[in-house]
Amino acid sequence: MAVRPGAPSDDVFINCPFDADYAPIFRALIFATYACGFQPRSARELDDAGQTRIEKLYRLIAECRYGVHDLSRTELDPVNNLPRFNMPLELGLFLGARHFGDKEQGRKRTLILDVEQYRYQRFISDLAGMDIHAHGGATARAITELRDWLANVSRRKLPSAAQVVRIHKQFLGDLPAIAAGLEFDPEAIPYVDFEGMVVSWLLEAPAS
Repeated sequence: MAVRPGAPSDDVFINCPFDADYAPIFRALIFATYACGFQPRSARELDDAGQTRIEKLYRLIAECRYGVHDLSRTELDPVNNLPRFNMPLELGLFLGARHFGDKEQGRKRTLILDVEQYRYQRFISDLAGMDIHAHGGATARAITELRDWLANVSRRKLPSAAQVVRIHKQFLGDLPAIAAGLEFDPEAIPYVDFEGMVVSWLLEAPAS
C-alpha cells in the first residue's frame, strides 16, 4: 500500500484537538491519511524555538494543499471555564490563505468535521452554507469521512473506506507490541514516533 507521497501538494494539514479523549480519532486520521497515500502534517511536528507558534502555523498551512479541521471541542474547559479557539482560528487561517493567497494557495481544499453536522450553527454561524461532515465521535466514521473526501478532491483511486477501517483495526491490535518493542507507553507515543510506526507498519503490511 502506498504510504509516503513525494509531492508537497499531497500534504494534509490535520487541525484537531490534542486532548486525551480525542487521541483515538487524531491517530486514526493520521493513519488513514498515510493509508490513502497522502502526507499528514500537524502542529505537533513544530518544535522550533526560533519561531513563534503562529509563525510556525503560517508556514505549515502555506505548505499544505489539503486541510482537515475538526471543530469538536467547543465546550468550556473544566479548568479555565473557557472554550478552546485554536481549531476555529487555524480553520480561519486556512480559509484565508485560500481566499487571499496566490494561485497555488487558491487550490487548497478543506474538510470540516464535527461531532454533529449542524451543531456549528450554534457557535460559528459564519460557516453557513459549508458542508460540515459529522463523525459522531467514532473513529471508523472519521476515517470514512476523510477517505471519501480525499477521493473526491484528489480524484485518485484510493483504498475503500471499509479497507482502511479494517487495516486500522489491525494496526491498533499490533500497536501495543510495536510500542513495547521500542519502549514507549502505547498511550503516550510522541507524534513523530507514532508517524514512524504507522509508516513502517503500512510498508510491511500484506496487501489486502
